[in-house]
Amino acid sequence: MRSPWTATKTLVTATLLATFVVHTGWVQASSNAEFASEAVKRKKNPKPKQDKGAGETTQERDRRMMRECKGRPNAGACEGFAS
Repeated sequence: MRSPWTATKTLVTATLLATFVVHTGWVQASSNAEFASEAVKRKKNPKPKQDKGAGETTQERDRRMMRECKGRPNAGACEGFAS
């Protein structure tokens, strides 16, 4: 014969388990809703365009380096440009 506590323990365990499952489902659903609403509110700020200034282009730099490095040793800034 079963003791009366066995049925009570089973009932309490089942109730706690059901409560846990329902509670975690609600928490998860509400947190997903929070993140979704935050994502809608937040907008990505575009990066500001950087001004390249009056600097020279790569092609202009190559021409200048070839002109300036003629007859110089192939070292430092002239590396690869001296001929």
